[in-house]
Amino acid sequence: MIPRSVYTEEHDMFRDAVRKFMQREIQPNIEQWEEDGQISREAWLKAGEAGILCSHIPEEYGGAGVDFRYSAIAIEEQGYVFASGPGFSLHSDIVAPYILHYGSEEQKKKWLPKMCTGEVITAIAMTEPGTGSDLAGVRTSATEDGDDYIINGSKTFITNGQMADLFIVVAKTDTSAGAKGVSLFLVEADRAGFARGQNLKKVGMKSQDTSELFFDNVRVPKSNLLGQKNAGFIYLMQELAQERLSVAIIGAAVAKACYDETVKYVKERKAFGKPIAAFQNTRFKLAEIRTELAVTQTYVDRCLELHCEKKLSIDAAASVKLWATEAQCRIVDECVQLHGGYGYMWEYPVARAYADSRVQRIYAGTSEIMKEIISRTI
Repeated sequence: MIPRSVYTEEHDMFRDAVRKFMQREIQPNIEQWEEDGQISREAWLKAGEAGILCSHIPEEYGGAGVDFRYSAIAIEEQGYVFASGPGFSLHSDIVAPYILHYGSEEQKKKWLPKMCTGEVITAIAMTEPGTGSDLAGVRTSATEDGDDYIINGSKTFITNGQMADLFIVVAKTDTSAGAKGVSLFLVEADRAGFARGQNLKKVGMKSQDTSELFFDNVRVPKSNLLGQKNAGFIYLMQELAQERLSVAIIGAAVAKACYDETVKYVKERKAFGKPIAAFQNTRFKLAEIRTELAVTQTYVDRCLELHCEKKLSIDAAASVKLWATEAQCRIVDECVQLHGGYGYMWEYPVARAYADSRVQRIYAGTSEIMKEIISRTI
């Protein structure tokens, strides 16, 4: 593989600590969490203690104030142990930036420190039963009533939904203005009228809590408005580049982890009196996979560099998300094939990866939406 140059020695030291944490605190618990349908709160607190959550948040709000490459390392190391359950990245790299960039000083001081420690778990409620990638079409409404807003509507497919203490809710404050009538709100889980639906049963990511949410006349003070009224759609568009890069990072990591597992397997597994790795087809398939991995990782690393320089454009983020997730699914599929029947058994990591990977091409904007974004710049 081509040596990676995106990380420094300090990053490598952090990676070593994160890797030990994932192997010690996360990997041994995956099977139990799959049965439970969610990870433990203790794991969140331990991740906070280890400095894995919200590392990019400034020190004045409880973070380490480091660059996004530290977040990328946490994402990668979680992928390398095939742990799809912990919603650490969504909490740290998707929700936290909204509060940091658009929140009031009061909101930042109230929520960010506890998000860094894992005491408060967060989620973002965008998707609705009838609205996926078309965020301008959300039907959840927030109506002004004196010093409050009253929120009504429902959301679905919400990661961290069963455990979250705080939600960023996308709602319409002007139902006649389309995208220009969207606002963001901070909604605490203990608000009257808020309810969680069932923990949704998914094809993969079985230890990640994913929920329906219901808002029935949920009253929040106007101070819970995040940023400016009717500016929510702009905020969403500005933050989606980092979200899509994060998805690309995990895609490359899981693909590499599957490749490494497959290389070990084909060297040990024998057929017709010799290791599967001795067959030309196996060697050629692995050569193709390693080449595609190198292309994907180099591409992701370059986009990571651009993002740290604040130069990653919306269409470039869409491109890397499209490429990395499609490549991930191709590679994982080939790895399952090279495992034969064992690749279809849940106890093998590639089987879990096969089930977990499919949604990568759907959330954070489907592959088709990514193509649409890219094509608009041609």
